[in-house]
Amino acid sequence: MATASTEQIEAQLQKLPPEKQALVYDFVAFLVQQETERKLENLSESRQTMLASEAVLARDWESPEEEAAWAHL
Repeated sequence: MATASTEQIEAQLQKLPPEKQALVYDFVAFLVQQETERKLENLSESRQTMLASEAVLARDWESPEEEAAWAHL
């Protein structure tokens, strides 16, 4: 897929009648919404992984040996 700059997109958009421009706007808004949802989903998955890992790692972090090693800081 070829990439296009904002200026190139605007130049082509100006050639369209208003009703077609409205369709383009709706499509772009749809794509932005999809991208936002994808980012939130990825963030949610990362957060779930972090929370799941925390309990496992806490077993090592909260050991007496770890407490002694970090006590002087």
